[in-house]
Amino acid sequence: MGIEGFEGNADQASQILVNSNGEASPSRRFHWEGEPYMPLATMRAVVLTDNGPMLQTARPIPQPAGHEALIRVRLAGICGTDSELIRGYKGGFRGVLGHEFVGEVVAAPAAPEWEGRRVVGEINVGCGTCHLCRNGLAKHCRQRTSLGIIGRDGAFADYTLLPVENLHAVPDGVADEQAVFTEPLAAAFEILEQVHLWPGQRVYLLGDGKLGLLCAFVLAQTGCNLTVIGRHAEKLAIASDQGSHVQTALATGENLERLAAEPAEVVVEATGTQQGFYTALELVRPLGTGVLKSTFANTLKDFDLPALVVDEVTIVGSRCGPFPRALQALAEGSINVAPLLHTEYPLDEALDGLACASRRAVLKVLLRP
Repeated sequence: MGIEGFEGNADQASQILVNSNGEASPSRRFHWEGEPYMPLATMRAVVLTDNGPMLQTARPIPQPAGHEALIRVRLAGICGTDSELIRGYKGGFRGVLGHEFVGEVVAAPAAPEWEGRRVVGEINVGCGTCHLCRNGLAKHCRQRTSLGIIGRDGAFADYTLLPVENLHAVPDGVADEQAVFTEPLAAAFEILEQVHLWPGQRVYLLGDGKLGLLCAFVLAQTGCNLTVIGRHAEKLAIASDQGSHVQTALATGENLERLAAEPAEVVVEATGTQQGFYTALELVRPLGTGVLKSTFANTLKDFDLPALVVDEVTIVGSRCGPFPRALQALAEGSINVAPLLHTEYPLDEALDGLACASRRAVLKVLLRP
């Protein structure tokens, strides 16, 4: 089937063009030769509603505006944040879930050179005009939207939108099943942007889930004396494969008491639980640093702030990180994400996938549109 130049009027050109099979054409400037286009094209999407997540099968395909690109989602990953959003994190997000994805640009009116490229995307979109945005802190913009988290429909859908400024091209040698890990792997690399680690330094990592293990992969590359603490022996075994300088420990009372007797200079908390924060405070030494990766729906009930002051502990919040560094690690093979893949669901069975991903023993669950 050939493609020819679109010659319709401006109103027609502003629509996303699809063929009779429901497939988007490569550009809003083209149509499929000999096939009618349907300006009111729809898609499937997993939408978080007041009644929980629902699969909608006739949601309008979003229209790119300004510098936005329309992206056909090839693969999406379910994150612990998605589960927390369902529980009420961020004050009740309503819209299409999902922020970990790899896709293909099908329309980018302001930057057509992106069309046809395989991409991943940074999730935060600042207003572009406030003090924070003007000083390179758009991901902390007070008016920001965040893909599938704050005010912007996400990637558990056939299509999603992001500004081209947020996009990163995926190297040819990186498979979709690897590229879909770019966003959480970048978050793990953010630790190294914030805290200097060196060989032999004592570091404790709390959490053996998806993000915790990605953090273990990244921290192990520094040569630090790393101990990964978790509740699942089979997950800890993945971390122990990172080298002789990496130890693991089940989070039993006896083991935690032993580790607290020899507190670490740096403790990274990635359990996704409130208790993880309290445990981190017990394991960090005076003048040490606690790095917090967890996001969860509830707030801390009790917090001994004077203890931090007396022990002169530094607390570092840590979330989104450098995409180029993550993509480079995946392309070079220095980070192997294959052991983290648990299973894959088609988008039509996304609700079953969300239920599966919410179980503590499960690692990464993928959705394929």
